[in-house]
Amino acid sequence: MRVLRWRFAAMKIISRRDQTSGSAMNLVLFLLGLSVVINYIDRSNLSIAAPLIKDELGISASQLGTLLSAFFWTYALMQVPAGWLVDRFDVKWVFAAGFFIWSASTAVTGLLHGFAALLVVRVVLGVGESVAFPGYCKIIGEHFPEGRRGFANAVGMAGLALGPAVGMMVGGGVVGRFGWRPFFVTLGLLGLLWLAPWWAWMPRRTVRSARELERAVGIVDILRQRSAWGTCICQFCLNYCLYLLVTWIPFYLVRERNLTMNQMARVGGLIFLSSAASALTFGKLSDRWISAGSSPTKVRKGVTVAGSLGLGIFLAASVVAPQSVFVWSLALAGVFNGMTASNVWAITQTLVGAQSVGRWAGVQNFIGNLAGAVAPALTGFLLERTGRFAWPFFIAAGIAVLGAISWMFVVGPVQEIVWGKDVRRPLAVPACPAPESPLP
Repeated sequence: MRVLRWRFAAMKIISRRDQTSGSAMNLVLFLLGLSVVINYIDRSNLSIAAPLIKDELGISASQLGTLLSAFFWTYALMQVPAGWLVDRFDVKWVFAAGFFIWSASTAVTGLLHGFAALLVVRVVLGVGESVAFPGYCKIIGEHFPEGRRGFANAVGMAGLALGPAVGMMVGGGVVGRFGWRPFFVTLGLLGLLWLAPWWAWMPRRTVRSARELERAVGIVDILRQRSAWGTCICQFCLNYCLYLLVTWIPFYLVRERNLTMNQMARVGGLIFLSSAASALTFGKLSDRWISAGSSPTKVRKGVTVAGSLGLGIFLAASVVAPQSVFVWSLALAGVFNGMTASNVWAITQTLVGAQSVGRWAGVQNFIGNLAGAVAPALTGFLLERTGRFAWPFFIAAGIAVLGAISWMFVVGPVQEIVWGKDVRRPLAVPACPAPESPLP
């Protein structure tokens, strides 16, 4: 009888997993994609309103630079603690708490009148948004099988590209017409509406046993894995190129390519829209190739290597291309950026497994977001010394190629690592009772 009860309980668990991995999770996936769009609008909105804020508050250029970088201080530093939180507690509530903090911070920004107050709220914004990508990885790793993870992650990466696109194409006009304060308050309050469907649609995690918690993989165990260092290097390389485009592409288009503000908005939007469409396309294609029998190693690593190489080639080409074709070179850089991004987190989710994916994602995103401190500052330094964008773009191209090399030679086979108390030894998994076993 105990065996029958065990089998009945197992069937109920499988049934619940099937329900949460089917059509119900498609609604959650839509919410995750929308949250990434909101995330990237909220983290980039200060740059859209920067000229008006500088003039109204009378702050210096260095103070403005401090405000623009303050977000990354806590965002990067909180990645590892955020990864631990989503592994230890129900990601539904951890993610909701982070989302509330970052949306409330955005709304409050529109009510502040001093440099110190703005600095504090930008630091708090980084704390709230730190749960985002560890949370995304945890949810997709737990609720989406290998054959659906490419598209599921691509939805998030499409949101990542759509955020800056919407910010450039819509946010600039809204700020110019209504001012920066209503823009921030409205963004924050509208963002809070996202929480209602999240509470309704996101399933709660089943209670984990003490044995499962004991077997959770620690940060030190993760850092012993060569593939962990490989994914961290790759994340840094991809983010370096992304932050170069997000922070400097408007200035490059207006000052070096002599485009008007309206032309800049269209070209900048084209880059990120191309990236979004490419992420969705290659995320879906990679899932189909795996379902058709190709190995995750061949498909996911192949797509990321090709995407990283293409990104490097077209970034370098865009800065030397003539005026008539440079826009298309930038658009193709966006295409290859989306191609790479579509499978980055799918590889991580497969390597570590659902139980500890939050921790690995936290480490990976911490290293990756150090690029947010390096890329904008180094670009500004080189631009001041040379007066042109050639070296910043060439360096970004070389870093993209370094990412391709890391995907190829540092990251190992895309298959789940077998973890035990000592990660250097395989974990022995007891066999399930056979159907013909005698009842005790």
